[in-house]
Amino acid sequence: MVLRKRWSYEWFIALRYLRSKRQNRFVSLITYISVSGVLVGVAALVIVLSLFNGFESEVRERIIGERAHINVYSLLGDGSISGHEALIDVILSVDEVVSAAPYVLEKAVCAPVPATRNAAAGVIVHGLDIASGRLATNLEENIVFGAVDLTTAPGPGGPSEKPLPGIVLGKGLADQLGIIVGEKVALGNIQGFSLTSALTPYIRPYRVTGISETGFYEYDASSAYVSLDETQKLFKLGNDINGIAVRIADRNQARRIAEEIEVALNRYAEESVESPVASAPSVAYFTVDWMQRHKGLFRWMTLEKWGSFAVLNLIILVAAFNIASTLIMVVLEKTRDIGILKSMGATAASITRVFIIQGSVVGVFGTLLGCAIGYVLCWAQQTFEFIALPPDIYLIDALPVRVDPLDFVSVALGSMLICVLAAVYPARKAAGLVPVEAIRHE
Repeated sequence: MVLRKRWSYEWFIALRYLRSKRQNRFVSLITYISVSGVLVGVAALVIVLSLFNGFESEVRERIIGERAHINVYSLLGDGSISGHEALIDVILSVDEVVSAAPYVLEKAVCAPVPATRNAAAGVIVHGLDIASGRLATNLEENIVFGAVDLTTAPGPGGPSEKPLPGIVLGKGLADQLGIIVGEKVALGNIQGFSLTSALTPYIRPYRVTGISETGFYEYDASSAYVSLDETQKLFKLGNDINGIAVRIADRNQARRIAEEIEVALNRYAEESVESPVASAPSVAYFTVDWMQRHKGLFRWMTLEKWGSFAVLNLIILVAAFNIASTLIMVVLEKTRDIGILKSMGATAASITRVFIIQGSVVGVFGTLLGCAIGYVLCWAQQTFEFIALPPDIYLIDALPVRVDPLDFVSVALGSMLICVLAAVYPARKAAGLVPVEAIRHE
């Protein structure tokens, strides 16, 4: 009961000092500046952290959407994989594996047909096993024009025209070549071709059946998708493939599951050796998960996020110094009041709490207001996308925002702690005043 009353009068005095009109208006101005400083600092922090979260999440989703969670490669021979059906069965036997699909990934030259336009581009050709329904990308979801039709069929000229296999182009690539759905392009296999060699590129024509857009300009400007058997013909691979794309239930467990897949595949390779004299290498297959493939990018984004966090904390520190200076001036202004309170029986601890409460209220009010403003601005950008970005420069078409409640809580607690610590020194100076000296000087 005594404790409750003690805190009641300390709160009463602290709030009274905050609401009262001071003799020195400059002190009130500094108080408003302190609140504004905390507000701006907290709002800037939560907005910047939300922007970094949004950018990281957006890039991760777009990259993983176009690439598998885990890729399986071979160390045998030239790196191509033979007998992939048996390997896929082994991969699917690993827990938490959702799908496994063979693919071919090679470089080629793409040009419109007929070659009336002076346009050609280097592309990454993705050979996908669409026919069997095994697909490890979000290609069908990313189609903006046409459809995913990689089958062989007559072109726009009708049944009399020679049947051509279908191809899907990235939107950036289609724009670069000036191609629309229904037109024709040719892919050229330039492996082994040079200006001094007698070899000529192996060229195959295709009909454009769809245009995809991931929002990730780097992929959209260089990707072409054809069927798996067509890429095997174009690059003369026979029945071999480049790799196996694996999707899992929880992508955050990619490294652990990738190691399990490696163990299973290499055990299978050892057991499948027919001759007792011959021996399989200790490691015939290896895996690369999405975190390993893009670890440089995600490390850079993490470093940028926490670097910005550290720099923007300086705004809150400046506001905290303003709080400290405000309380020091309040102590000077209220010296007589402090002396009277102490002569009436107020303890040094009570006086300390009065000024800590005063500084804390300023910090809490600025922090909560800053969090509220930051959340509203993040929600507005997330909902209405007021700020657009050129996708060919920033990889995405709008400024991404993802609100993480943990960031808001961390920033709020850190800001309040800084403001409380800023109030400690002035509070201790006030508590150290001698009542007689304080009243006499007034």
